[in-house]
Amino acid sequence: MNDPSSGTALIIGVGDGLSASLARLLASEGYKLVLAARDTDKLGALAKETKADARRCDASEPAEVAALFRAAGPLDVMIYNPSYRIGGPLIELDPNEVRRSLEITAFGAFLAGREAARAMLPRGKGTILFTGASAGVKGYPRSAPFAMGKFALRGLAQSMARELHPQGIHVGHVVIDGGIRSGRRPDPDGRDATLAPDSIAQSYLFLIRQPRDAWSWEIEVRPWLETF
Repeated sequence: MNDPSSGTALIIGVGDGLSASLARLLASEGYKLVLAARDTDKLGALAKETKADARRCDASEPAEVAALFRAAGPLDVMIYNPSYRIGGPLIELDPNEVRRSLEITAFGAFLAGREAARAMLPRGKGTILFTGASAGVKGYPRSAPFAMGKFALRGLAQSMARELHPQGIHVGHVVIDGGIRSGRRPDPDGRDATLAPDSIAQSYLFLIRQPRDAWSWEIEVRPWLETF
């Protein structure tokens, strides 16, 4: 079983929503945190609150990802959150924007997953978690780039789980099937029709704490009012 009580956790793609909730929860569980984002200016308050080391990183750049993991040192948990979402009619999509979406959502996940595995395999333990979406299970109209990236992310997570689980590394993919509550997206009527980021974070902690004889490679979270 991975030790859930201590160690270092790296969260990539940190903002003020789910990743901030994850940072606060893991800090409360005793983890030393490294928080990474393309814009570290927005991380000041959260880094101070959680006593975290804030690092700038473009997750789609191999050299920057490798440098981030060198700075983080031995890892117990790595969570990959970045995505780049564009939408619109298929025939009007900008190829450069589509490429950027895939670079951040999927290629960056590969880079981070590879470096996390390299950091964890020598000790034969650790947890690697990827943030997915309903778009990684079903493609929606006018949202092809996001579906492409999230489908690739899901395939990466499944392949890594099959390879790394027998080597002691727990790999998980969290399908977030619903809107995440925020200041910009308040719960419409107080009925919990959206997912609270603090509640989602509890599901990540559940995966981190799972005993290895009952590991999940994927879980879905959705509001209780969401239809299947």
